[in-house]
Amino acid sequence: MGKELIYLLASKGKPELEGSEWECIFANCIGARWKPSNVGLDDVVMGNTAWGAKTVKAQKPSEQKRIRLISGRNSPTYSFEEKIATNADPNLIGSLVFDIWNERVSSIREKYKHLRTVVLITSNTLSEVAVFEFETIRYDNELYRWEWNKNKNLIGIDKRTETHKFTWQPHGSQFTIIEEVPSKTLIIRIKQPEPLNKELILTALGFEKSWITVLKKNG
Repeated sequence: MGKELIYLLASKGKPELEGSEWECIFANCIGARWKPSNVGLDDVVMGNTAWGAKTVKAQKPSEQKRIRLISGRNSPTYSFEEKIATNADPNLIGSLVFDIWNERVSSIREKYKHLRTVVLITSNTLSEVAVFEFETIRYDNELYRWEWNKNKNLIGIDKRTETHKFTWQPHGSQFTIIEEVPSKTLIIRIKQPEPLNKELILTALGFEKSWITVLKKNG
């Protein structure tokens, strides 16, 4: 993984990593197949296992204790034709949000016995990253209570620990899951490489001007 990140930094010349790039890197590292997914739960597959790959940023990934994972758009209005108002019963709306999530998880589990989420926490410079994974599960609505916060977003609270676990935004229907970073997390630190020399790369490719065709559009 460190090798993949160093190549990405050197070839891009700047510390930017898109979600699709992380999916591809993870697939390469474990010898799996990268299969971009619309629902984001089975981006990488190998045998009877599928992974959803997520990225988040933190100042110091090795010290991060909790993270927020954007987990798709769950729209009760679209799925159930249920109009949403911030004076509506929060537990009713929360249960509908869960229904959408749980149905997505169930549909992927029909195809793969194991379903997991792999998370990459990156620093702004990509010089340090943290990686961990966990089982992707359905959620039991009985274990959580929902309430509207001051920003008119719906938040889900774990009844056992009284900790904030979910956020759902009526505007855009974005569903966020808050995860604890496990103590046994893979931490990788890498040396920043020099950007690849453009002219050397073109020479190595055997570049010729004949590779380029210029077309003039009339009218």
